[in-house]
Amino acid sequence: MIAIIGATGTIGQALLERLRDVDVPVRALSRDPGKLRHRLEAQRRSAVEIAAADASDPDSLRRAFAGADQVFFALSNSPDQVKEESAIIQSAAQSGVRHLVKISSPLFEPSAPVAVAGWHREIEKVLKNSGLDYTVLRPYAFMQNLFGLAPTIAAQNGFFGIMGDTPCNFVDCRDIADAAAEVLTRPGRRGGIYTLTGSETYSYPEIASRLSEILNRPILYIHMEPAELLHHLTERARMPLWLANHVVEIQTLSMKVPERPTDSIKQLLGRAPRTLDAFLQEYADRFR
Repeated sequence: MIAIIGATGTIGQALLERLRDVDVPVRALSRDPGKLRHRLEAQRRSAVEIAAADASDPDSLRRAFAGADQVFFALSNSPDQVKEESAIIQSAAQSGVRHLVKISSPLFEPSAPVAVAGWHREIEKVLKNSGLDYTVLRPYAFMQNLFGLAPTIAAQNGFFGIMGDTPCNFVDCRDIADAAAEVLTRPGRRGGIYTLTGSETYSYPEIASRLSEILNRPILYIHMEPAELLHHLTERARMPLWLANHVVEIQTLSMKVPERPTDSIKQLLGRAPRTLDAFLQEYADRFR
């Protein structure tokens, strides 16, 4: 039995589908099991076992982990992340779970000035000291995060950033889910740390150019200074300050530290990762 925390997230939903496709017993955990059940039924996945669990309630985690030998967890970044993911690890160890799979951060140099990466470093230390077998997946920027640019692209034919023409890694969440399914169902794959990327890097001007071709209208990338972007994210996009700071920190670091693709997905899955071009073509209507 595999317990999945984050089954409503982009990676978790895709992972749930992969595991059900190969008839692996799964248990989806949620703070609101009724809402999750309704969503899964709408997606015609009503056979999935569902359990109530809250990362802030260790007792609920232990109950939900009963009978599970593996746990996958992908929590949304938040200021409570270290506390909540540490509780997941500790509860798993107390419940007889043998193997954990964590979605982490690729920015792992202690000197990296990215607060969220520091949270993940702390959590991985807890994981290392847990006594459990574990696998860590460190994906770069999700292609699906580009959907966040869609409102300004639709309304203003443009989007904002501070990276100029710096090339960056992107990875499709479905590839991350496929990698997670591989390490969860193939014991020989367990125990590694995998940095996940697509096969190419892309700059924001290149993404704007590709969208221009796909949408058949000019899409512009608008360069900002960091303070301008922070103001835009907090005042116009109403993003929480910690998250807006994270976006600015990540983009600032991307300009200073060159990003290069890895071959981890090909090594794990025996195929190339999905391309950004294919992703943008597939979801073109989201940007119209």
